[in-house]
Amino acid sequence: MKVTEHLSRADGKTLFSFEVLPPRKGENIQTLFSNIEPLLEFKPPFIDVTYHREEYVYRQHPNGLLEKKTVRRRPGTVGICAAIKNRFDVDTVPHLICGGFSKEETENALIDLNFLGIDNVLALRGDPIKSEGHFKPEADGHSYACDLIGQVASLNHGEYLDEEQDDTWATDFCIGTAGYPEKHFEAPNYGTDLRYLKHKVDRGADYIVTQMFFDNEQYFSFEKRCREAGITVPIIPGLKPLTTKSQLTMLPRSFYLNIPEALTEAVHLAPNNEAARQIGIEWCVNQSKELMAHGVPCLHYYSMGKSESIRRVAAELF
Repeated sequence: MKVTEHLSRADGKTLFSFEVLPPRKGENIQTLFSNIEPLLEFKPPFIDVTYHREEYVYRQHPNGLLEKKTVRRRPGTVGICAAIKNRFDVDTVPHLICGGFSKEETENALIDLNFLGIDNVLALRGDPIKSEGHFKPEADGHSYACDLIGQVASLNHGEYLDEEQDDTWATDFCIGTAGYPEKHFEAPNYGTDLRYLKHKVDRGADYIVTQMFFDNEQYFSFEKRCREAGITVPIIPGLKPLTTKSQLTMLPRSFYLNIPEALTEAVHLAPNNEAARQIGIEWCVNQSKELMAHGVPCLHYYSMGKSESIRRVAAELF
């Protein structure tokens, strides 16, 4: 079932969903399953599965020469989506990214997802390779998420890259996209960022899921600006409970977000990580309750490979 269908059938009730990471190459999928199982009691209608693009590593040979190699440390998003769907009978939302894919490879991935009965995708530009500093598209790939969304939407109309194909079968994907309550870090201002988001919706995005935030006023303001700009699709807030003291610096650096002073001070004064985790959980519970009272369609939690804190949050809410 499509994400938008789940939201519609909820009839105003706030749903629960979360995001998981594929295991690192060489790890067992049972670790992933063991993190999903404790959250199933809260009846998530869908689970997101991230995609991680290739990285460059340099390996030195005995003769001293360096060899540049491309590696994918977390492969298997399509297979994991199918495995979750098969094992738990829960809809999955695979992430699609621009980086590392040509348009042909993207089309082939969408065909595979369609064959597997997966009805949803979250279309993202994706991060640049760490060693490059800025995003570089694949040859004959997409530079922007709006163009990736456009390709998925075209396939939904039976339009394939090979225009000479006859009697093509149209897919029927529900397309999600990302929104940034605190502005995408590459956008020069909020107005420009909102125009980009509106363009993504106009190209075919059916719903928005936000980057994590820790101040609900950021979400409320973002939602208001979206509605004033004519964006009418559902906007799902993304949340994450803080779990360690080091995340006070790691999360802003990695995700370009702000952490409120009250939360920062409380975590800073925590004597250890377990105390910091409890503070993070309580903050996230209060955030979630306020958002539910506001009537958000779903609360989406970023697990980053760990489910226990999210389980403790969800136990207070669902």
